[in-house]
Amino acid sequence: MSRLRVQGVSKIFGRRSAEALRQIGQGVDPAELRRLGATAAVADVSFEVEDGEIFVVMGLSGSGKSTLIRMLNGILDPTGGTVEIDGVDITKMSGKELRELRQQKVSMVFQHFALFPHRTVLENAAYGLEVRNVPRQERTEKAREFLGYVGLDGWEDRYPDQLSGGMQQRVGLARALAAETDILLMDEAFSALDPLIRREMQDLLLDLQGRLSKTIVFITHDLNEAMRLGDRIAMLRGGQVMQIGTAEDILTDPANDYVAQFVADVDRTRVLTARSVMEPPISVVDANGGPRAAVRVMRETQSAAAFALTRERRLLGAVLAGPAAQAVREGRTDLDGLIDEDVQPVDPDTTVAELFTRCAESPFPVPVADGDGKLLGVIPRVTLLAALGNLTGGLSGNTQNEEVTADA
Repeated sequence: MSRLRVQGVSKIFGRRSAEALRQIGQGVDPAELRRLGATAAVADVSFEVEDGEIFVVMGLSGSGKSTLIRMLNGILDPTGGTVEIDGVDITKMSGKELRELRQQKVSMVFQHFALFPHRTVLENAAYGLEVRNVPRQERTEKAREFLGYVGLDGWEDRYPDQLSGGMQQRVGLARALAAETDILLMDEAFSALDPLIRREMQDLLLDLQGRLSKTIVFITHDLNEAMRLGDRIAMLRGGQVMQIGTAEDILTDPANDYVAQFVADVDRTRVLTARSVMEPPISVVDANGGPRAAVRVMRETQSAAAFALTRERRLLGAVLAGPAAQAVREGRTDLDGLIDEDVQPVDPDTTVAELFTRCAESPFPVPVADGDGKLLGVIPRVTLLAALGNLTGGLSGNTQNEEVTADA
């Protein structure tokens, strides 16, 4: 079950909202509702967020993203649609139930920190636990723990006006984490920070997510931030979802012209990964086979090398054409001593930017393997270069042959 499920949610301001909602359901462009005296801040939005996922809602000012996030914890009531948390529709909750929801299940980090100026850093971090009547010693210990997580050890007795903007946002993040809710809503949480501090906060969030595995909905207007943080991204325009997908999905297969124009200037090398540009390995040989079989495979694929695999497809190394041919002439029947075990595969999530040096220095396509060492694919240099020109979809397996033949 999804941790958070949004189904057909709309938020309409102004008179005749019921008529406006009906027309949205019939497919009327939300911009046309102004003739009714209504404004659709959010129009028929649906998505699901899985447990432990960072789901980014991205859009320019006026796209409806902040209105949307305020419906996810009941601050705003939707005009239509449902918001379910752990299978429970929060749009039907009473005020008391919503307050309990925010205390127990959903925390929020705001753009402008929202710290109490008269409380210390420690007291601010412990505030969510104080509201829940957690005993003083317990909430103090918990607040200290999470202040340590965000790098604020030793700052517990300071006040917000003694901190930089980045440090204040760390306090806000520690407060949300200390509440130990399962879901974290972050509304433009880093947008008020300087670029370098913003990058540090992004790094911190990714590090904390690796340790805590929260379910996070992150609002931003910055596309690079969205692509760096999001497991998936929902792009909004005029209150409507233009596309939902991974950063690679959106970059390589934009749903419409608006999305294509939006991502046109993105640094592809920082988004595309080895998984997205690799090709199926065609020059492979069973490690228990002999040099004659290896030579035959390399001849058939016009390759200068073949990757030696176990029966479980674990990568052991590479067999080069020259030594294999010499072993055949000598009448050898095994690959002992012919497998170059220094071949180091890359992880499938390695960014393209990190592949350039490897591809330039390797005499054969760079192998891609999973955590168990199983060969998933290979990356010839021509494939890497073509990916930068958005030509990946037009490549065929022949690029591997062209690559290794040229190197030979």
